[in-house]
Amino acid sequence: MSGLFGGWEGPAIGLMDLDAFFASVEQLDHPEWRGKPVIVGGSPDERGVVSTASYEARPYGVHSAMPSAQAKRLCPNAIWTHGHFDRYREMSAKVMAILADETPYIDQVSIDEAFFDITPGRFSRESPISIAQRISARVAELGITCSIGLGCNKTVAKIASELDKPRGLTVVLPGTEAAFLAPLPVRAMSGIGGSAETALKRAGIHTLGALAQAPLERLRPVFGTNAEAMRLRAAGREVSSVSAVDAPDDVKSVSNERTFAHDLTERADVEAALALLGESVGRRLRRKGLAGRTVTVKLRYTYGSGHTAQRKLPHPTDDENLFVPVARELLNTIWQPGMPVRLLGVGVSDFAQEGGVQTDLFCEVDERGAMSSDRRDLAVAMDRVRERFGNASVSFGRAARFGSDIVRPDKFLNQNKPRD
Repeated sequence: MSGLFGGWEGPAIGLMDLDAFFASVEQLDHPEWRGKPVIVGGSPDERGVVSTASYEARPYGVHSAMPSAQAKRLCPNAIWTHGHFDRYREMSAKVMAILADETPYIDQVSIDEAFFDITPGRFSRESPISIAQRISARVAELGITCSIGLGCNKTVAKIASELDKPRGLTVVLPGTEAAFLAPLPVRAMSGIGGSAETALKRAGIHTLGALAQAPLERLRPVFGTNAEAMRLRAAGREVSSVSAVDAPDDVKSVSNERTFAHDLTERADVEAALALLGESVGRRLRRKGLAGRTVTVKLRYTYGSGHTAQRKLPHPTDDENLFVPVARELLNTIWQPGMPVRLLGVGVSDFAQEGGVQTDLFCEVDERGAMSSDRRDLAVAMDRVRERFGNASVSFGRAARFGSDIVRPDKFLNQNKPRD
């Protein structure tokens, strides 16, 4: 490297992914477990799901979102733990503080993963590669490790972070994005799940290079209106932005509302939509490390009027398996079958003070009073699959009920987001 900023020109966006995070923290806290297969997840005797497997367990075929019973058959000598979410939150906060020391532009996408912008001249005048190396070294000093991908946009950084684990640093220099992406399989890019991969292969598209060069008419049956965006991402030409980090106190509520192209009048449709919205809210709550006490349901009829209903829970939660049933009960107070629903929304608010109350992964009520169901481990596992392979990679059957009928995107409500 030579010249100003080590020769780096243009945007520099990194993706830091903590290596086998939950399992690594358990091995840090239990030195006798180091070098041994460790699985964090639900009980294999109670239809649990694997949340994280240590690198020692992975050669046996164990991976996140796998049924615990199957993982036990593959790796019978593994050490099992239900996890200690408070401890994971503590370690995550220390890692995010390291990123904050380097740049104010951070987009934390989960407890163990964050994008960060270290574009030369935007905040720092140092080489982005040097900054990434320093971040990796400082994380290692905590007793865990991370893998970092560094490139010109989020897609490149995300893919690069997956290529050299654990404790890897994969740098895609400016101008080399297309060559880096071209030979990779289409599934390497987030947002391409199993069904999209199958459809692309039927169209003769196996690599990201082929996807980048494919005519739009071949891509629209697979991606719809997102065809051009996916083609740009595959070519390494996505334009990404990372906003200044959110302060937790700025988040007043996490909500999701959708407007439907066709009015919903049947109970099954409205309740399915409510459940889908609740899934998104639950995922966002867990991503932000928040748990709330108040559940809100909002609806608007086709002729313009609408209603809102709220209920306060006895304990805070981030588990849609608990707050969606409450939302259904609230719905019954403001809606009857046959009434045309144009817009529906679900929200959770009233977050605990002093940093928030966060549920444990597998407890009904933790020591601070937050509650979760016995299905929360499945929700956490689905979060991780979606973060890695895209939102469409795993879903319940109710999602098929709507297809592309939802015309308004998800959004946060009542959140004071800082600007760049």
